[in-house]
Amino acid sequence: MVTILDYNEFKKKALSNPKVKAEYDSLESEFALFDEMLKARKQAGFTQAEIAERMGTKAPAVARLESGGGSSKHSPSLGTLRRYAEAVGCDLVVRLIPRQS
Repeated sequence: MVTILDYNEFKKKALSNPKVKAEYDSLESEFALFDEMLKARKQAGFTQAEIAERMGTKAPAVARLESGGGSSKHSPSLGTLRRYAEAVGCDLVVRLIPRQS
């Protein structure tokens, strides 16, 4: 018999593995960045194609940037993030925040 898990059940089961949980937690800041980028683009009322035109690139590049630009294959440069921010009418702010002990 095959058990089918919904997303929340799958996530809970996967995160019960300490190695998976550690890797998942290590990506939190990247997920937050992608979320901020999508919110900014939607708030600005632009499509990925319009952002690409404003950045001087192509829509697939913007799609990759929004969906996983911080992956181990490619992390966006500050210049790329700055151009994205400009394209959506935002300023890019980078902060270093001390960790809570």
